[in-house]
Amino acid sequence: IGAQKPLGFWDPLNFVYEQDQERFDRLRYVELKHGRIAMLAITGHLWTSSGHRLAGDIDYHGTSFASIKTGIAGLSQIPTAGILQIVAFVGFLELFVMKDVKGNGEFPGDFRNGFDFGWNNYTDEEKAEKRSIELNNGRAAQMGILGLMFHEMMGGDPYVINELFGYPSGFNAGL
Repeated sequence: IGAQKPLGFWDPLNFVYEQDQERFDRLRYVELKHGRIAMLAITGHLWTSSGHRLAGDIDYHGTSFASIKTGIAGLSQIPTAGILQIVAFVGFLELFVMKDVKGNGEFPGDFRNGFDFGWNNYTDEEKAEKRSIELNNGRAAQMGILGLMFHEMMGGDPYVINELFGYPSGFNAGL
């Protein structure tokens, strides 16, 4: 799983060269987790860039969610208490939710923790295919969010392809 055509097994920096299975499993676990986070980040970026925001205010001073910019630019506009809440929530997820608390995961990154939503009904071939799809989507999302952040920091519209075809996204316009 993960070694797919056309590259096959690809480790250009030799992270797992002459390493044991435990090291490989740890790196795969981290890759899956980062891929899942990147998929959420891409979804959030697209959602907020399309103009969707929570209703109401982010603080007691009347700062609305709609007035916060999208992407990296919005981080400086979130009140300190809000940033602390985000960090605390991520810490809670990291410590108590996003890990194999039972110690009997089927594979690195198996966070079902006793809840099965149909996974056990799949054949071994279907499970391998679904795990490969998740891994590849996570890899693509990691590159995608990196690209969005890079283009955003360069200035202008991070959705470069829209701009090239004459349909700018209006990223953070008017905020």
